[in-house]
Amino acid sequence: MIFRIGILGIYHESNTFLQTATEWEDFEKGHLLLGKEIVDEYRTAYHEIGGVVEVLSNQADVDMIPIFYAEATPGGKISSLASGKLLGNLKELLAKAGPLDGLMVLPHGAAVSEDYPDFDGKWLRMVRELLGEDIPIVGTLDPHCNLSEEMAASANAWIAYKTNPHIDQRKTGRDAALLLLGMLRGEIRPVMTALQTQVAISIEMQHTASEPCLGLYRLADEVAALPSVLSVSVLLGFPYADVAEMGSSFIVVTDHNPSEAARLAGRLKSYLETYHHLFSGKKIGLPELPALIEKAEKPLLLLDMGDNVGGGSPGDSTFLLAFLEESDFGRGFMCIYDPNVVDQFSRVRVGDSLTVEIGGKTDRLHGSSVAVTAELGAMVDGKFFEFEPRHGGQVSFDMGLTAIVQTTQNNTLMLTSRRIVPFSLQQLLAFGLDPNSYQVIVAKGVHAPLAAYMSVCKDLIRVNTPGATTADMSSLRYSNRRKPLFPFEQIG
Repeated sequence: MIFRIGILGIYHESNTFLQTATEWEDFEKGHLLLGKEIVDEYRTAYHEIGGVVEVLSNQADVDMIPIFYAEATPGGKISSLASGKLLGNLKELLAKAGPLDGLMVLPHGAAVSEDYPDFDGKWLRMVRELLGEDIPIVGTLDPHCNLSEEMAASANAWIAYKTNPHIDQRKTGRDAALLLLGMLRGEIRPVMTALQTQVAISIEMQHTASEPCLGLYRLADEVAALPSVLSVSVLLGFPYADVAEMGSSFIVVTDHNPSEAARLAGRLKSYLETYHHLFSGKKIGLPELPALIEKAEKPLLLLDMGDNVGGGSPGDSTFLLAFLEESDFGRGFMCIYDPNVVDQFSRVRVGDSLTVEIGGKTDRLHGSSVAVTAELGAMVDGKFFEFEPRHGGQVSFDMGLTAIVQTTQNNTLMLTSRRIVPFSLQQLLAFGLDPNSYQVIVAKGVHAPLAAYMSVCKDLIRVNTPGATTADMSSLRYSNRRKPLFPFEQIG
């Protein structure tokens, strides 16, 4: 028998604390792929689709049917217009794909639209209803998923990446595809328990190779090694979505042993809730920075947590720009989204200097514009590629027209006309910038940049800057989260 297995995904991490919506054009600027385009983009990538394709394309009894994949850079809620087009495309293309024996689904797990707070649950439930209850559906999840009951009920099994930074995405895709094949071939009968907890893990404590996550994942590995267990997923959660599902969760999948799945998921939930106080973190603000930088080894990575582009922030926060320009810790590098200033530099020649107002233009959360005098070093098209395992697993990146300038304070600024996630050192190397030449490198992220930048940097400091992705969850105003939920309320 030949199994027709489809591949389908809508992937977005939605920050509901931003006023600007994510539009259809943002998906067009990201990845809006049909059929063979999906395979061509990800076949060799360290991305979950790459893992799925690797497995399915090498099976004599599989006809792989790539259908639709839409992905946009994390940002505000998906607009009603964009969500309508996404759902319409999904429904039409799934129908055109013809009868399927199984389906691989690839959401992020933290998508919110203006009309559907649980947008992932919405489109996954629609897929389930279109296919019927008898067609196996298996999916991958980002560990920053805010797991809803609708999402859990719409698939036979979910598997999340196990690393943050996410460098095991391809392996996760392989594992999920093999699980689906095992179901179709009658070798296994997966059953799943998904449990929400009373804990929202603070973003800076979500590094999986450090405590306290290290202990949590060690327990998850012990559970995963038990004979009847097919997979265990720790969902750390995404704090920047004001939805009922926000918080940390667990998924345990066993081979036809529902009571064991429930027991083991409960064991993981109990561990996190017992040790919840370890997962709140200590915040380092701007006033503490000078003394810490003085002691740190160089090159030093400064992580701008309040303007984490990978969490949806605008990428134009100026708190650390002002700090670099006013300090004397050696040469600094920083990337900032500012299409207006890029346009100004595009009108002059290399070597010319301008005094410009940089950043702080998207909203009032991320600081005021900073006046800087800088010399234009280069204007570049902003396209670069990454072929090593990095957070996100993407291959192609596009910053749009980009100005690389040198300020009078000896800092290098990369000014982009598109928001860009700091997931790859090729962002510097592809344009002739040597990361080793800087004493301080600012990256607008929390953990994701580590997979690339710690090959160069000798130390790091996570800075709790203000903004839409501030590490201090208590400073954000939630209206829809569940209660009680630590750190907002005390539990246990």
